Amino acid sequence: MTLLKLDVFSVRNIHSASLLPSPAINLITGANASGKSSLLEAIFILGRARSFRTTHIKQAIAFDQPNLIVSAQNRLSNGSVSNIGIQIDNKQCEIRIDQENKQKADLAYALPVQLIHPKSYRLLDAGPQIRREFLDWGIFNHNRNFLPNWRKFSKALQQRNVLLKSRQIKQISAWDKELVEYGCLVNDFRKQYTQALEPVFLEMAGQFLKTEQIDLGFICGWDEKQTLEQVLKADLEKDIRYGYTHSGPHRADFLTFLNKRLAKDYLSRGQQKLLVLALMLSQVRLLNREAQNSCCILIDDLTAELDTENRVKLLEYLSLLGCQVFMTATELAEFGDLSALENYKVFHVEHGCVRQL
Repeated sequence: MTLLKLDVFSVRNIHSASLLPSPAINLITGANASGKSSLLEAIFILGRARSFRTTHIKQAIAFDQPNLIVSAQNRLSNGSVSNIGIQIDNKQCEIRIDQENKQKADLAYALPVQLIHPKSYRLLDAGPQIRREFLDWGIFNHNRNFLPNWRKFSKALQQRNVLLKSRQIKQISAWDKELVEYGCLVNDFRKQYTQALEPVFLEMAGQFLKTEQIDLGFICGWDEKQTLEQVLKADLEKDIRYGYTHSGPHRADFLTFLNKRLAKDYLSRGQQKLLVLALMLSQVRLLNREAQNSCCILIDDLTAELDTENRVKLLEYLSLLGCQVFMTATELAEFGDLSALENYKVFHVEHGCVRQL
């Protein structure tokens, strides 16, 4: 997957922008609040149909404008060119791929987008939900059977929790069957994906952190000495008392270890960022091996968090990854030595206007 042309209309302070990106590295410069992050946000919206800067996507619409539009010409892995676009107003989201109306999942498959930004280190020290979302995005692109089963599990969980809150005990057993069936499938998908991701991640973590003592551990969300069905029955009284389901795949997590100890407790902030880089780029590498469309990488101001040596290492790695990359920084010098890059373009953003240098 490569964006050949990108058009952005009314995304925050970018009223209108059109650019022809490099198929490899794209470096975006500009002062703070110039619109650099808004450009990345536009690409993210085109791939995920949501924003990474706000939970209410209508806030990304430029002031006094009725909607935002992001569209692109997208070269697929088979060489064909596809046209994708999204239009969002205060009421609805319209997605079109090659002139046909599509769903958000279709858009996500057409343009896989991985975002890395200064808050990405929360992947290590925030709550488990952010790590589940990280895993599930990878599985979503890894196996198309995951999404329908995850949706059925989520529906069963929601219905069970409604019954628990209203104490309608007689109906719970019916939803338990669905929760167990689809919950076990979701758990199997996550286990298989973690096993596939682990060797790629360990190799990359060794490169970035210069250590071989990193491990990855998956926690399914219940005591695996028992089946999920047994755990649900054992927890029923507690679930009724508190009004929600305590155990299951919705409690899943994964942890990273350094020398058998939690990595977040023993790594410096800089090292944690390198470990997160290794996690997210290993996910991209795995996706590119097996998915129909390669991933587009967005990196927002991360260069400010890395020393010169690691900036060079990151750029070298990205240039070999075979992905289209968009990176932001206030000054071109912040990206470090660019002499080793064979294919890159530089864009400057000022007051929402984007131009190629």
